[in-house]
Amino acid sequence: MASELASILNTLGLGDDPRLALDNVEPAAGFVVCENPTTAEPIARVRLDDADAYERAAGEAYAAFLRWRTVPAPVRGQVVRAIGDELRTHRDALGRLVSLEVGKSLPEGIGEVQETVDIADFAVGLSRQLYGLTMPSERPMHAMREQWLPLGPIGVITAFNFPNAVWGWNAMLAAVCGDSVLWKPSLLAPLTAIATNTICQRVASRMGHEGVFGLIIGEDQVVGERIIADKRFPLISATGSCRMGRHVGAIVAQRLGRCLLELGGNNALIVERDADLDLALKSVVFGAIGTAGQRCTTTRRLYLHESIAGEFCERLVRAYASVKVGDPLAKGVLCGPLVSKAAVEGFEKAIVAAKAQGGEILAGGSRAEPTKLTPPGLSGHFVQPTIVRAPASGELPIAREETFAPILYVFTFKTLEEAIAKQNDVDQGLSSAIFTESARSAERFLDPSGAGSDCGLAYVNLGTSGAEIGGAFGGEKDTGGGRESGSDSWKAYMRRQTVAVNFSGELRLAQGIELDL
Repeated sequence: MASELASILNTLGLGDDPRLALDNVEPAAGFVVCENPTTAEPIARVRLDDADAYERAAGEAYAAFLRWRTVPAPVRGQVVRAIGDELRTHRDALGRLVSLEVGKSLPEGIGEVQETVDIADFAVGLSRQLYGLTMPSERPMHAMREQWLPLGPIGVITAFNFPNAVWGWNAMLAAVCGDSVLWKPSLLAPLTAIATNTICQRVASRMGHEGVFGLIIGEDQVVGERIIADKRFPLISATGSCRMGRHVGAIVAQRLGRCLLELGGNNALIVERDADLDLALKSVVFGAIGTAGQRCTTTRRLYLHESIAGEFCERLVRAYASVKVGDPLAKGVLCGPLVSKAAVEGFEKAIVAAKAQGGEILAGGSRAEPTKLTPPGLSGHFVQPTIVRAPASGELPIAREETFAPILYVFTFKTLEEAIAKQNDVDQGLSSAIFTESARSAERFLDPSGAGSDCGLAYVNLGTSGAEIGGAFGGEKDTGGGRESGSDSWKAYMRRQTVAVNFSGELRLAQGIELDL
């Protein structure tokens, strides 16, 4: 795997990056060791940034912002266009790096990079559409409008599970909005971050724009705490756990900064009695098992109408038996490894809790034996995709928690109102889905009064996982309320200014107030 990594890095033009060491992967102070979760073997060592390095990076980001904001937005769009083209050229190699570093299946790794390419394309068009409004003034010979201005350097903190795309959602939009970006990636995925940021900044530098994209790799206490407390960063976009989001939100709020939080999900999928069960089955399997259950949009709870629950569970168990667990770089593998030993331990604790609470294991429930489910020689962090059926009481407290693993909890319901209420009865509110052929049921789920799904994402006859870049992505409640990617999420990266112009030559006050001088 070390030779595989070296080949990928050379393809990406990173073979001599001074931050990386492939020949010496021994743990040492000031470094993080990157592990391949497929084999549980160390594959690289990355130098960590210290407080001084952070100060240099933050200063460079601020200086770059002052230059970049003066570049016309359509010209900024051309830089992002060139970045998208370069990422498109390196898509397969970057996707392979994602799979190698975090264990995603190769199609998912490549698809993630494609998502960054897509958001770059979206941002290019957006660079000519950063529209404000023209508003009528109550005063004669006055004009009133609003305009959107660059906000400042943006701090972007990302999680391991989308080590390329989530940064892309933020960075491509921030760039056309006139902002520079300083990226703090997860220490579980620094290689993808180094490769991605280097490619993008290489393009920007070639076009005369140094420092627009910065990268800081360090421990939370050394660089993470500094960036969230730093007033030079008016917006912190952070993706991670609800616990992490609460901390980031509190620190940023103390300095009256802005937060864009994309936090945990505990996503439910409802299957009504009239659903297309073939379609629902495929969506449940991918939603629950894709990325080994390590997506924030993973399907974690399944609500089946009692009239079809038995049949659907039998079909689901058979489908799970056919899922290939193994090397994510191998063809046909849907479920790769969990990202770390700690993740496996979290999976096992959840299974123990589910059993103790009366849950019935219908499939999986333990670590995956590499000799049975993967090619010989693999001994990484593999677990079996697992189905847990809730007891007749419907009470299964562990299902209220987000375990980053391929565990699906199955419940039954009698009425759609009951299913929607149960779906909403968790702290998180990211993604939700219903399968039904009934227009009435679908619209009840999407009730515009807000009495339907309380999540930021609501799908009909689609699974919970796999958002398109054109729509704003994000959730409610403990998921943080942030929105990234499409629609008007660009407004988070800019500041609004209301403008009034008096061209009358006379002073006219609003609300009819007169000044007699």
